[in-house]
Amino acid sequence: MEMNRVKLNICGVNYYINTDESVEYTEELGRKLDERMNEIMKKGGSFVTITQAAVLAALELADELSKSEKNVENFRNQIRDYLEDAGKAKSERDYYKRELDRVKTEAKFNNDQINLFARANRQEDNE
Repeated sequence: MEMNRVKLNICGVNYYINTDESVEYTEELGRKLDERMNEIMKKGGSFVTITQAAVLAALELADELSKSEKNVENFRNQIRDYLEDAGKAKSERDYYKRELDRVKTEAKFNNDQINLFARANRQEDNE
């Protein structure tokens, strides 16, 4: 894959990044990080250094990542449960289809027996 060299300006400092991601994607990440760090520095006033803002931004991003990973795992578990439920429902459906076919066959057999018995009775009555 082609490597791209991307210039990012984060909190007034230029960084040159070599990445296999697209230039646009990398620049968007840089803009988001710059915004987040500037917001942290603005809230903290003159007491927050660029390094501290970077660490705090990293902690916020790590928190978001951790929560996202937990959400993804929860979704995977839900999907797994749904698939299990769907498999059970399919098995039940197949069972009831077979049962219905069995009952239909039995009903046809019983109906044929009744018709045979009725014909035999009519023949006896006609004799």
